[in-house]
Amino acid sequence: MKNYTELLSQIDFPLYLAPMEGVTDAVFRKICKKYGADFLISEFISSDALVYNAGQSVRKMAFEEDERPFGVQIFGHNEDSLSIAAKKAEEYNPDFIDINWGCPVKKVVSKGAGSAILKDIPKMVRLTKAVVDAVSLPVTVKTRLGWDESDKPIVEAAERLQDIGISAITIHGRTRSQQYGGTADWEMIGKVKANPRLTIPVIGNGDINSGEKAMTMKDRYGVDGIMVGRAAIGNPWIFEEIKNDVKGVPFSYPDFCKRAEVCLNQMEETAKLKGERRAVLEMRLHYGGYFKAIPNFKERKVLLMKALTIDECRKILLPN
Repeated sequence: MKNYTELLSQIDFPLYLAPMEGVTDAVFRKICKKYGADFLISEFISSDALVYNAGQSVRKMAFEEDERPFGVQIFGHNEDSLSIAAKKAEEYNPDFIDINWGCPVKKVVSKGAGSAILKDIPKMVRLTKAVVDAVSLPVTVKTRLGWDESDKPIVEAAERLQDIGISAITIHGRTRSQQYGGTADWEMIGKVKANPRLTIPVIGNGDINSGEKAMTMKDRYGVDGIMVGRAAIGNPWIFEEIKNDVKGVPFSYPDFCKRAEVCLNQMEETAKLKGERRAVLEMRLHYGGYFKAIPNFKERKVLLMKALTIDECRKILLPN
């Protein structure tokens, strides 16, 4: 069995790129890796889809050696499909299998998957154990504090998941009812980390949008690593910023031309995998991050949101 703790020990305070559907494809993962992300994870994959070898879901498991340490994330709602999916994922030889017990999206929750499991911790433990028993790879879990403000069982859940063999837990400091609103509760993440019975690594997630914020949470709550999600969209440099803060080294964001160059490179590489039209449309989600705080960018952004070809986008961003 690969040792997850050994993977962590090779990196000084590891940073994770959060798995985000429609965002963290291979192209964007590699860009984030270049700028400091340590652990990469696939977009989440339905265990039911893997049971039936659905093409798109199978393709999501593919990765290249330079993406390691790499995990495949699966979600589901019963032992059989999760176990089969984990075994299929293991065939691709990732470094670990991650189970998504945190997705708040209605179409996932309505099937009893994702954060729906937080209403039934015994079931969460049972299904997770089925995956742990099915594979020889380390199994990790990403989850939330609980279903709503009235019930946040994360301290108990983390302890019970450790006891059945998971190798690490990532905690998004929100409940399912919060979705992505409000403020992440890092105090609860800190309680999990401070539990004297818990020995597995605890990775904190939620509202990390700067190196300063990451260092504050690291120092205050002692987490073993940090996962960055939405703040990384169109902003791969956030990992470099955090790395520099950890080392006490000043950091400056790149100028406009460098940002435009990386943005266009992402678009071009995505087009090779998905076709030009889809690449251009998907990049619309990233412009806000790539060109945040760039003066007088609004007019160009309006044009980019209407553009349908890479050539159009290039002329808008780098007209000369």
